[in-house]
Amino acid sequence: MGRNCCFTRFFFFFLVTIYAQEGDDATRGRILDVETQEPVVFATIRIKGKAIGVISNQDGGFRIPPRFREMRDTLVISSMGYQKKEIPISGLSPEHINIIRLAPGVLNLSEAIVTGRKKRKLSAKQIVRRAIANLQKNYPQKPFSTIGYYRDYQLKDGNYVNLNEAVLEVFDQGFSRLDSTTTKVGIYEYKRNADFERDTLADDPYDYESLQKIVDNAYLSGYGGNEFSILRVHDAIRNYNVNAYSFVNRFDIDLLKNHSFSKDNSTYLNGEALYTVKFRRRSPNYSAFGTLYISPGDFAIHKMEYTLYDDRKRSPDRKLNKHLGNGQLIFEVTTEYQRHANRKMYLNYISFNNSFILWEPPKFRVDYSTIDLKRNPQGTLTDFRLELVFNRIPNADEVVDVKNYSVRYQGKPLKIKAAGHIDEKVFLLPDITQEERTTMMREIIEAREKELDFKQLFSIEVKPIYDVEGNRLHEWKKRNYNQFREYFVQQLKPKVDLPNEGEFMNRRRPIFEGQPISRPENFDDYWMNTPLKRLIQ
Repeated sequence: MGRNCCFTRFFFFFLVTIYAQEGDDATRGRILDVETQEPVVFATIRIKGKAIGVISNQDGGFRIPPRFREMRDTLVISSMGYQKKEIPISGLSPEHINIIRLAPGVLNLSEAIVTGRKKRKLSAKQIVRRAIANLQKNYPQKPFSTIGYYRDYQLKDGNYVNLNEAVLEVFDQGFSRLDSTTTKVGIYEYKRNADFERDTLADDPYDYESLQKIVDNAYLSGYGGNEFSILRVHDAIRNYNVNAYSFVNRFDIDLLKNHSFSKDNSTYLNGEALYTVKFRRRSPNYSAFGTLYISPGDFAIHKMEYTLYDDRKRSPDRKLNKHLGNGQLIFEVTTEYQRHANRKMYLNYISFNNSFILWEPPKFRVDYSTIDLKRNPQGTLTDFRLELVFNRIPNADEVVDVKNYSVRYQGKPLKIKAAGHIDEKVFLLPDITQEERTTMMREIIEAREKELDFKQLFSIEVKPIYDVEGNRLHEWKKRNYNQFREYFVQQLKPKVDLPNEGEFMNRRRPIFEGQPISRPENFDDYWMNTPLKRLIQ
């Protein structure tokens, strides 16, 4: 056939409701693929005619405040690879989670792209090169703002942990200006969501000195800013002329030279056919996989996905990763832009997910050690024994076995003849002569008069015994987490100037600690798309 042909399978949806939602009068929904039953992640759900909405969560979930039902509004749902669909909110249950099943569209875009004058074939690399060359033309160079829902959280065993949420307005001075120094952020509202589990250790900053919380075999810099600033840096399209992340680095220079490219089946978004360009990089220790979705007309980039793996490590569950490899995830970033009526591309959402290791302090440990002195009724020192205090009750058989202790006195080995315990306390009796005992007691008294520390006389090492609950002494446990930072645009203002009044977020201070709050008069137009407590797969 001598022309482009698009074949789209008949599109339909099913709407059903499941179990009641606790403590929330919002309309809830989940968007699923009708064929795979998998969540349609990051689908755009807009209020028709109001240019405001939300993005679906990792489980396809979303929530709409009750006022939109009362106004009998309509939802417009769109997602890459699916046809746009309109659903009246009045047709959704206000009491249950509404399951909306969408059928993927099938679209074939031939190798030949009609330019209006002639057909031309472009390689995958040529397509990307043109997209980079057209960045300044396709993306806004003048000031604009986006108002959206920000959150950061961790996933642990399918549960959201340390969920922090905010509604922000981001004043971007345009792609011709450096994002990290010119963009300002106004905070409408923020909160640490106490309805979700809080894990104080996992919530701490990354610590590359003690190594208690780290991105394994990688370094996640704070870039001089807070969690939202870290997220902004990882938008490689917005920050195309600065270093974003490995191995994209500087998008306009390094993307092409650091990766190999190939064309995949074309896809479809809101009636527009898009190139799908896959790219990858392999090195001795790392592998990276990316996808770009690009308009064939003006070569605007609609979406970018990038995943980096450490091939020296296996994933904690020992399963293949989603790219069918064995490597452990280091980070994954997805950025989507949408075309506005002025033909410029503006951010729709960005999601950044990195794995990290948290070393959990030992549950069973020695709290302190000391000398238990024995005196007669006249107050004269007659004997002593060493005392250890555990924080938990130790295993009775192991704790009285003298082979489990290595004791030194002033650097010299000290033999122990017996051990006993009462609950968490353990007493060690030195195996020494009476003459040695007298000498040691005199030296202990002298040390106390000089206020010397116990450890300057005695050192006690305990072998890895267990407590009564099976916790090993002084054992640090490694826990694997995934950290997410996400920003979903609810409204775009394509023409806006920085307000003359009001305070902006201090990017060097944690976003949820003592930041200024400034709410506009129409604050109720925006909301937090708080997810269900457990991620539904």
